[in-house]
Amino acid sequence: MSQVLFDVPGPKARRRQRIGGVVGAVVLAAILGLFIWRLAAQGQFEYELWEPLVTPSLIQVLIEGLLTTLRVAVVAVFLSVVFGALFGIARLSEHGWLRWSAGLVVEFFRALPVLMLILAFGIVWGSQIGLFWCLVLGLTLYNGSVLAEVFRAGVLAVPRGQSEAASAIGMRKGQAMTAVLLPQAVRIMLPAIVSQCVVVLKDSALGFVLPLDELAYAARSIRITYDNPIQTYVVVAAVYIVINWSLSRLATWLEGRQRNTKAVAAAESVLPQG
Repeated sequence: MSQVLFDVPGPKARRRQRIGGVVGAVVLAAILGLFIWRLAAQGQFEYELWEPLVTPSLIQVLIEGLLTTLRVAVVAVFLSVVFGALFGIARLSEHGWLRWSAGLVVEFFRALPVLMLILAFGIVWGSQIGLFWCLVLGLTLYNGSVLAEVFRAGVLAVPRGQSEAASAIGMRKGQAMTAVLLPQAVRIMLPAIVSQCVVVLKDSALGFVLPLDELAYAARSIRITYDNPIQTYVVVAAVYIVINWSLSRLATWLEGRQRNTKAVAAAESVLPQG
């Protein structure tokens, strides 16, 4: 039996929604137009301010900063997923000491601002492990703690009957977790994992406080040298938007693929075998 959670809008409601959409679009267009007009009035579209950003040597600086940002993001994402999986599963352990210890670690690092973690590693261990790893470890501890809760919630979202069925055929808890529960939980939490990857990539910009030569720090150097903050940060923002939009589209694609796979599997299960 289907359940309707809201009333289907009638002709008047749909007309009001269309009018509201048009008014909202006009207001946004007016704000954007005013912003562009103010920039033009201040001479922010002069070629001299944009020219440094098309200079090959400065483009190379931005590319090197982008590559550093991507390296930080890839390593931090990998370590965060490993950290999150281990501590998320540990929080579901039957052993109280392990469950409470993992919970204490996760809640501690979730409560700390990620900038504070990055600065702490930079001040205490910056000369020993390098600025790259200071940034990676700070991102890993914070985002890994967030992902630990994602993993825990994903496993708990799997129907209880799955673990009971695994126990009924003689599987130990660890075997049921790795062979039955986690594969199903990954499908549930995949969009959240990819969304957290976007957060890691954006937070990598905090490396400028160390300072690490990543994209935000490279942009800061150009902005100080050529006194064109708006132009520089517009270009850098566009780079972040393209990368994060691509990751978001990847999450949407993966979610749709998983949904289609489940639909095909459900359809095959009801087809007569012959």
